[in-house]
Amino acid sequence: MPLSTIQIETQTNPDCAVIWLHGLGANGHDFEPIVAELNLPSSLRARFIFPNAPIQAVSLNNGMQMPAWYDIYGLEKDSKEDQAGINKISKEINLLIQQQINDGISIDKIIIAGFSQGGALTLYAGLNQSQKLGGLVALSCYLPLRENLEAFAKHAPRDLPIFLAHGTHDDVVPLAFAKIAKEQLEAQGFKIDWHDYACAHTVCAEEIQDIRDFLLACWQ
Repeated sequence: MPLSTIQIETQTNPDCAVIWLHGLGANGHDFEPIVAELNLPSSLRARFIFPNAPIQAVSLNNGMQMPAWYDIYGLEKDSKEDQAGINKISKEINLLIQQQINDGISIDKIIIAGFSQGGALTLYAGLNQSQKLGGLVALSCYLPLRENLEAFAKHAPRDLPIFLAHGTHDDVVPLAFAKIAKEQLEAQGFKIDWHDYACAHTVCAEEIQDIRDFLLACWQ
C-alpha cells in the first residue's frame, strides 16, 4: 500500500518539489509549518509532500507500535540496523519521486529532506539514485548502513547538493554521528554543505533560513 501523504502547493502547476520525511514517532503533519516558515518567494511554484511513516513495532522502544520508517535496534555506533526495512521503505520513497516526475516535475527539481530518522532515510534513499536529484537536506541524523555506502551510493552523482545540519547540544542523535556521515560522504567524493547550530534535537530559526537559501540555490 503506498504511503499516505499531506501535500501543500505554494502555487498551481508546481515545477519543483520537496519530499519531507518526519522523525520517529511523528507524522506528516509535524513539518507542515515549515512551508510558511521558509518564507519562499511568492512566485515560486513548489509542492511539499509530507509522507506518513507506517506504524510498526520499534525495538528500541520495547517493541512499541509507532510511526517509523524502519525498525531501530539501538543508538550506539555499532548497533544492528534494519537493512531489509531500510531497503523496503526506500522503494516507497522512489515511488513518491516517480509520482512527481509523472506530474511533470523534473528529477533535478525534486529535493528529499528529512529530520532524525527521516534524515537518515533521506541520505540512504537519496544516495541510491543514479539520476541527479535537486538535492538532499538531512537534519539531526546519521548515515544508515554506512559500511555499505560505497555500494549503495555507487551511481549517485558526486555533484549532488547535500545539506547536512545538526545541533551541537543534540542528546538524541550525537553530533559525532553527523560528523562521521560528513567524513564518509566526503571520502566518497561528495561535497557537503555542513552546518551546526547551538540547539538540541530540533530545527532552529537560523537553520530554517539556511535551508531556504539551499532550496533556492538548488532550484535556480
